Amino acid sequence: MIRVGIIGASGMAGSAIYKLASTKKDLNVTGIVRNESKARKILGADANLISGDIFALNDSLLSRFDVIVDAYGTSPENADRQVRLAEKLVVLARKHKIRLIFILGAGSLKTGKDKHLFVDDIEKMPGAETWINTPRQQLKELQYLETISDIDWLGISPSAVFEAGVATNYILGQDELLFNEQNESKVTAGTMAKLVVNEILAPRHHRERITVIDAE
Repeated sequence: MIRVGIIGASGMAGSAIYKLASTKKDLNVTGIVRNESKARKILGADANLISGDIFALNDSLLSRFDVIVDAYGTSPENADRQVRLAEKLVVLARKHKIRLIFILGAGSLKTGKDKHLFVDDIEKMPGAETWINTPRQQLKELQYLETISDIDWLGISPSAVFEAGVATNYILGQDELLFNEQNESKVTAGTMAKLVVNEILAPRHHRERITVIDAE
């Protein structure tokens, strides 16, 4: 039995991952959430939960897991916590040999003929100044992870559009923003969950960042 902790299990990505992982007989899944009552409305009254501020939780509560999925989300003004949490989890993983899977942003992917960072395009979107700190911090999170070589980690970036929806077949990439035949770049939370659960059950990617797009 693989013991899995999902940070941010009441969010869009986290809840999809929790629900799918909970259907797998080889996985023992726990959601790690800030608001327990909200999480139970989303995940069910019988959901297996740890509630509290992730930064205040005792390491003994987190060291029990074989795999931790970081689907943590916060407000743009607090987005630097993305990096702080990654640092906390890396320290934990070193002590207890935990595999870490991070749901990153699309801003760190390359795009265009000149292979510029997608975050440069995001910055030009109307109103981006109110939330641009989130993709900026997610880029810093990846840059930090890329310096880590002594634990088993995986980062997964979604496509440009990351939305709620059911799982489809998927196509994987590495560092470039993917587009489908209709020149759309999108992936659903259901597809992300499918990829994450597949990686938990049969790990194929280690110490790298990959990206995913809906194939259908």
